[in-house]
Amino acid sequence: MKIGINIRVMGPQSSRNTITSILKQAESAGVESAWIVDHIAIPPDDAEGSGGRYLDPLTSLAWMAGQTQSIMIGTSVLILPYRPKLPTAKAIATIQELSGERLLLGVGIGWMDSEFRALGVDRHQRGRLSDEILAFLHECFDNDIVAANDQPFLFRPRPARPPIYIGGSAPHAIDRALKYGDGWLPMGRLDKIAPQIRQYRERSEASQGKPGEVVTFATLPEGDVDRAREMISHYEAAGVTRIIIGRTYESAEDWAPTFELVSALNS
Repeated sequence: MKIGINIRVMGPQSSRNTITSILKQAESAGVESAWIVDHIAIPPDDAEGSGGRYLDPLTSLAWMAGQTQSIMIGTSVLILPYRPKLPTAKAIATIQELSGERLLLGVGIGWMDSEFRALGVDRHQRGRLSDEILAFLHECFDNDIVAANDQPFLFRPRPARPPIYIGGSAPHAIDRALKYGDGWLPMGRLDKIAPQIRQYRERSEASQGKPGEVVTFATLPEGDVDRAREMISHYEAAGVTRIIIGRTYESAEDWAPTFELVSALNS
């Protein structure tokens, strides 16, 4: 089982020193990946304890890559309709190139009405827009010459395409994962999403010859390695291939129990 962590890029925990310290500790402990979320325009009445402070995810990933050597870096998830497709593809390719191909691209269609309004994007078109961007990403990473608005251009650098994980638990998210993704990124309790995981992996194996990857969020018991191994075995039995651990924290030091557990699991 691959084990990642979810790092806050919002609120006071999103300081440069805090993020750097968490990344360094995570890498030393053998954490496989570090993931961040995507919000652009939080309204004053919905700041969720962040005070409206959110770092841009793509810029943050580029910076995180420069602070680390081996840990994978990912989005859980990047909201595709929020950004134009060509600059988004260029940013993704640049991060993948400069990170040494360490990018894990979790993507979603979004949900927050206020952000869509602030961006001037029709929320009702978010599924269609997401599909267009996903198709464009595949085209960019598959071809040297791509066209946008009927204008051919060279898409370079063109590193290996990062794996794409489609977020969401609705049926259309599974359909989208099968069409455009390398894996699926659902949220929810394992007993609730296990039937959908089984369906996704069966459909993936039937259409692509192998079951797709499944990434989801989990909480492991700190200080109890045996129980943590047992819980991980349940996720593995359900078809989960990577878990992302999230936690509430005020400082980087609060992550110590998690990193001690991961280190013990890796030993």
